[in-house]
Amino acid sequence: MRVFFTSIICIILSSCMVGPDFHIPCAPHVHSYTSYPLPKKTKSTPTAGQQGVAQHFVVGADIPGQWWKLFHSTQLDNLIRIGIANSPNLTAATAAVKQAIEALNVSAGNALYPNISAQLPGERQRSFNIFGGSSLLYNLYNPTFNVTYTLDVFGGARRELESLRAQIDYSNFQLEAAYLTLTSDIAAAAINIASIRGQIEATKQIIELQNNQLVIVQKQYKLGGASGNDVLTQKTQVAQTIAQLPPLQQSLEVTMDALAVLIGEFPSEARLPTFNLNSLHLPAVIPVSIPSALVRQRPDIRASEALLHSASAQVGVSTAALFPQVNLSGAYGWGSTSANGLFTYQTLVWNYMGQILQPIFNGGALRAQRRESIAAFEQAVAQYRQTVLKAFQDVADTLGALKNDAAALLALREAEDAAYKALILSQGQYNLGGVNYLILLNAQRQYQRAKIDRIKAEAARFVDTATLFKALGGGWWNREEMKA
Repeated sequence: MRVFFTSIICIILSSCMVGPDFHIPCAPHVHSYTSYPLPKKTKSTPTAGQQGVAQHFVVGADIPGQWWKLFHSTQLDNLIRIGIANSPNLTAATAAVKQAIEALNVSAGNALYPNISAQLPGERQRSFNIFGGSSLLYNLYNPTFNVTYTLDVFGGARRELESLRAQIDYSNFQLEAAYLTLTSDIAAAAINIASIRGQIEATKQIIELQNNQLVIVQKQYKLGGASGNDVLTQKTQVAQTIAQLPPLQQSLEVTMDALAVLIGEFPSEARLPTFNLNSLHLPAVIPVSIPSALVRQRPDIRASEALLHSASAQVGVSTAALFPQVNLSGAYGWGSTSANGLFTYQTLVWNYMGQILQPIFNGGALRAQRRESIAAFEQAVAQYRQTVLKAFQDVADTLGALKNDAAALLALREAEDAAYKALILSQGQYNLGGVNYLILLNAQRQYQRAKIDRIKAEAARFVDTATLFKALGGGWWNREEMKA
């Protein structure tokens, strides 16, 4: 017995794990996100208020865990808190993490520890004695403890557990990705609502200006200073501008419904705050992580890395299946025809057995399974590389968008100011008979288009700022609950 168990201990201590050992991929050797030098700050638009501030890029600065607070909106902060508390997607992702943990616990219990069971059979038998010509009637008691254990000599079970731990990491980062997507989607929806409200308000102001001009044209028509065609054209212009309101209202309602669902409420019951662009503050300082840190910060990259780790471990699992399997089993108990004195040395029974199982012929299935695992690992490598490339593209695109958004807002604000001055001048000249109606009509249309475009440009700066925080990983590593 001592020799037997000593041999088992020696086998366990000298066991190995076949298959590749996983190593975290190195960060890409790139020094910037964009193909052009990133400016220190964007252009500013002084006349646009808070929406026109210059944004300073601080490379190497860290992203706060609750990045949306940089917009200084209590309404937005409260809405995101509600969304985090109520989101079914976050609940589902959290449950997936728990499921992955319990899957590991199940496999660990089966692979790392012996399987011990107890049985207490009791029988009453009647048998015929062929020699004595009589029957025997007796009881049989056989309480037994059974032990079975498979030695993980070549590490197949440990590789399987390694794969399951990687699956837990994957589920955790999927949860972080769901958290980041939820918060950024809520912020984007709130900003879009503010933008649409601004466009509706601007359209109503333009309608008021056009109606005022319609009154003047009608008066001039009565006095002979304008033609009937001018009146009809101005009415058409007013009607066309009014016709722009229903699509805007529809877009507003759809976005508000989407926001209600994002915070886990029914559209008919949600009580959403009234967002407008003036209630949001554009962050003037934008932290930008260094490129080498991005692969450790993006949840999607970390999730892809976890899948790569899992696939690597599965190569070890399929490799270990090619080698012998050592199974141990034993039983310890008592056997007696009487319950009295059952648990005594005289009634003691036991056995133990070792078995080595070596696959010899299976039609090449095990080697094909190993090749399948290697191919799956190669696929995971390629998918990881693609995820990293896409992440860097996201950051580069958004940094360029912020730079161009600021330049566009400056140009559109100047265009709006010029269009408004041209409209006022054209109205005055038309009222005095200095210009024809077509010039006034063109001035109205230019001002309307410039005003709406300026509002869209302001909203784009907010949306792209939120998108950049998402592209950089969202600061999940700095959240208080993550530090606890």
